[in-house]
Amino acid sequence: MKTFKTMLSALLLFLFIASCTPEQESNWYKGNLHTHTYWSDGDAFPEMVLDWYKTNDYQFISLSDHNTLQTGEKWKKLPKSHIYEQAFDDYLAKYGADWVEYKKDTAGISVKLKTEAEYAPRFQDESFLILRAEEITDSFEGKPLHMNATNIQSLIKPGHGSSVAETLQNNIDAVNAQREKTGQPMIPHINHPNFGWAISVEDMKALRGERFFEVFNGHPMVRNYGDSARLGTEDMWDQINIAYLKRDQSLMYGLATDDSHHYHRFGGQFSNSGRGWIMVEAKSLSPEALIEAMEEGDFYASTGVTLRTLEQEDGEIELNIEAESGIQYTTHFVGVRKGGSSTEVFASVKGTTASFEMTDDILFVRARIESTRLQENPFREGDFEMAWTQPIVR
Repeated sequence: MKTFKTMLSALLLFLFIASCTPEQESNWYKGNLHTHTYWSDGDAFPEMVLDWYKTNDYQFISLSDHNTLQTGEKWKKLPKSHIYEQAFDDYLAKYGADWVEYKKDTAGISVKLKTEAEYAPRFQDESFLILRAEEITDSFEGKPLHMNATNIQSLIKPGHGSSVAETLQNNIDAVNAQREKTGQPMIPHINHPNFGWAISVEDMKALRGERFFEVFNGHPMVRNYGDSARLGTEDMWDQINIAYLKRDQSLMYGLATDDSHHYHRFGGQFSNSGRGWIMVEAKSLSPEALIEAMEEGDFYASTGVTLRTLEQEDGEIELNIEAESGIQYTTHFVGVRKGGSSTEVFASVKGTTASFEMTDDILFVRARIESTRLQENPFREGDFEMAWTQPIVR
């Protein structure tokens, strides 16, 4: 009896201490999950790319080169162009001859690329995280089927398939299988579905085990807005979620990414850094905390608009925008009604604060925040800075 009382007292003490311990506060972290370097078809050294993102106040980044990780020995022969010769000179001046291994001959300059094991310690610290990633680059009947895998532990080879949906599903399954095998959090996300008009909304509806796709991608060739005959990615998003909820599947969440390839030439025909990112509200800057928060929908996508606060619970969205002087903001609460098949704008609110509470007839709702500030280096000329919150259900 004495032992039982002692155990009970200890348990009560533990519960009391736990109830008094304040919950760990969350912070907002800015990151880009789709970036390329000289390890595939980007045109800059990984160190220079990482330096740009860290200098521009990002807290996490993925170097997601095509079907490769930054391991092993790889030499890059630089294009014979003043632009790239100058970029090499800048790289050499910044990091020094002790760091940069290169060869010069009549054919030009060849540089040995640094591996993740070499460059990561120079950049990672308590304020900047590198998430290992790969763009799994597959195809079906000539259609480009690309999917990013974030925080993977080893390379995943394209799985192929007998249709677009099966090809995508095989690659999703491979990422999720590695997650289960390693016990490490990792996520697949579908890239730029309208690139090459490769992935239809019906293909996306058929997927299982996928939680994320790019509602905005900064590459000029990806057709975010669709055309007169095909849906843009934002309209696809709602159609996907109608289908997912009908079969009691978790909601699809939307990302904004750069898909940056070009670091020396700028403008609408190039794919540059800084066009799209996500803001994640997480308890720490770690792969575990970031992915946990993303899977809970605790993030938003942005091309320039920053939220001071965002609360989404019990069927209600409430947000406060970090306003810039002279800029106006409109928040559109967008979603679908139960039994409906098309997107509606339930309410539009001008100003820096907005809220919306779902009624019983609404299936899901999300917020799109539009500003009157033009993007400095837009995906499409005339684009304004925007943000998208994740859809919620009641």
